[in-house]
Amino acid sequence: MKLQSYSLGQWTEGKSEGAKLLDASNGNLIGTASSDGLDFGEMLDFGRRIGNKNLRSMTFHERARALKALALHLLEHKEKFYQVSFQTGATKIDSWIDIEGGIGNLFVYSSKGRRELPNEKFLVDGAPEHLSKGGTFLGHHIWTPKRGCAVHINAFNFPVWGMLEKIAVNILAGVPAIVKPATATSYLTEAVFRVIIDSKILPEGSLQLISGSAAGILDFATSQDIITFTGSASTGKMLKSHSNILENNIPFNMEADSLNASILGPDARVGTEEFDLFVKEVAKEMTIKAGQKCTAVRRIIIPRESVEEVQKALIARLEKVTIGDPREKDVRMGPLASLAQREEVLEKITQLKKDSELLFGGDIPKNIIGGDIEKGAFVSPTLLLCNSPMSTESVHTIEAFGPVSTLLPYDSTEEAIELSHKGEGSLVSSIVTNDNTFATEVVLETASSHGRVLVLNRHCAKESTGHGSPMPQLVHGGPGRAGGGEEMGGIRGVHHYMQRTAIQGHPTTLTAITNVYQPGSEQLDPGKHPFKKFFEELRIGDTHQTHRRTITETDIVNFANVSWDHFYAHTDVTSLEGTIFEKRVAHGYFIISAAAGLFVDPGKGPVLANYGLDELRFIKPVYAGATISVKLTCKEKIEQEPREGEDPRGVVKWQVEVSDEEGEVVALATILTLVAKKL
Repeated sequence: MKLQSYSLGQWTEGKSEGAKLLDASNGNLIGTASSDGLDFGEMLDFGRRIGNKNLRSMTFHERARALKALALHLLEHKEKFYQVSFQTGATKIDSWIDIEGGIGNLFVYSSKGRRELPNEKFLVDGAPEHLSKGGTFLGHHIWTPKRGCAVHINAFNFPVWGMLEKIAVNILAGVPAIVKPATATSYLTEAVFRVIIDSKILPEGSLQLISGSAAGILDFATSQDIITFTGSASTGKMLKSHSNILENNIPFNMEADSLNASILGPDARVGTEEFDLFVKEVAKEMTIKAGQKCTAVRRIIIPRESVEEVQKALIARLEKVTIGDPREKDVRMGPLASLAQREEVLEKITQLKKDSELLFGGDIPKNIIGGDIEKGAFVSPTLLLCNSPMSTESVHTIEAFGPVSTLLPYDSTEEAIELSHKGEGSLVSSIVTNDNTFATEVVLETASSHGRVLVLNRHCAKESTGHGSPMPQLVHGGPGRAGGGEEMGGIRGVHHYMQRTAIQGHPTTLTAITNVYQPGSEQLDPGKHPFKKFFEELRIGDTHQTHRRTITETDIVNFANVSWDHFYAHTDVTSLEGTIFEKRVAHGYFIISAAAGLFVDPGKGPVLANYGLDELRFIKPVYAGATISVKLTCKEKIEQEPREGEDPRGVVKWQVEVSDEEGEVVALATILTLVAKKL
């Protein structure tokens, strides 16, 4: 089998034989991969001209619905992906993380796109900035999709998740991508990619695939493109320093392997739930994907008095790990991805042994289940001990990207913190403790060196996603050795593919641009009460001025009795001396309730229900005898995805401005209503 690339809207085969792709368990030939003949400049141009245009023509909600449809479609084909995944050396559990974990990212970003982003092609950022005394000049910020193409250069360890976790974000942002999987396991990426293309769910030009080398592609990148890299720190640094990247300030997001640490708290002694949790978590992180995870635990930081107990417990677990061909049902850890990877890991173990004592493993396993001991890329789980980690550099600089970890004893909390920092930047660190004082100190003192910190104890263990699992809702990346990049993180990740731009102008102009009512903008005559308008009929800026109401002592007393809010300022005038109030003051919540009584149209109409309150400020006390009125302004309209059995509707945000007889604003709120659409 010869893998194909997907370029310029069609599948194409490399002109040369290319690299051989071997089964990780037995060395059998799977196929070859070559990108010879591909024109990377044309591919990038195609993505910019066709893919970018097509995606930018869609709203966030449309892109999000496409992601959901794609996720559901891939789930229907997952069993064929599992069969291919076995060839990479992945067990069923490893493959579940890679395949269904990747599909899960599509679901998460689909949900976030529909719930947290507007049904627009751009995104309004933050609050408006007042730039003039008279209110005629305003500033704001917006995000718009870059007019380029993302290039994803991915690692070999997660050929599915590595692709899907990135494309979920760039597609939602409205930017196409070229996917370059690591060649060694690219056959699995290609299998999934074919299903994506055959589905025709994404518009033309959204995705392209390079099977084989991508050498030279960075020569054709522009400042509107985005390069992402996952892999070794050395390769990442080489690519990041490419002259075109530097000269044209092309965004380059790097996520590199790092020496992640897990810290055992001094309270977690043998017999505690936390001790057992720690041993289980570390052993799992050493053996899942045969340790080929950028988030795997490489440095096990433990109290010196617990070394013997932790060592004994970990070895007992590692001894039970069955190694072999993952197609065999009793196998719990498969091989590394390739023979080259095996040789590299064994060499790194040799280097680590110069300063650390080998406690377990350290070589090719003597016994495996299935597979070929010579042609398969098998390595035993390996545990080392470095008794002087504060003065030994190798354990903080050498990473064996396999099932290899080193015990590092500490003598104080300060030492544990310093050891954590010695990795010079990691993707994740974990702390296992039931002592919140210890957890607080270690988190706050080590967080600057880590992209994510997990605190694990008996109270969250049942539902914890674990040390090594990046979640799409949270940022994935880290400082220093980890690459200095950041991806995912919910909507934060979408911003990486967009340009934030400051906009300035008259409030009415900015309202027109943003589709959100801006302070000082023109207020429009709705022609009739806005609550009588359907969702489509409402215009941003439609404003209804109510009649007036005078607040009485009786109103205040009655509201106190109904609400049971007998706060002294509302009920005891003898207690007001020395306070900010001059006399009995109306409840703030009564004022907003009275405001609703003024602005609500009572008849049955398009407004279906009150949907909530976003913002509320009580600006000036309202005393008995004051007269209030309300300006109700249509502030923003939010499309709502129709559900089965429900009539179509949307959410409308209203600005509620309550003023007194002097024209001063006493309360300001944003309320939400569900408003029907025309059938």
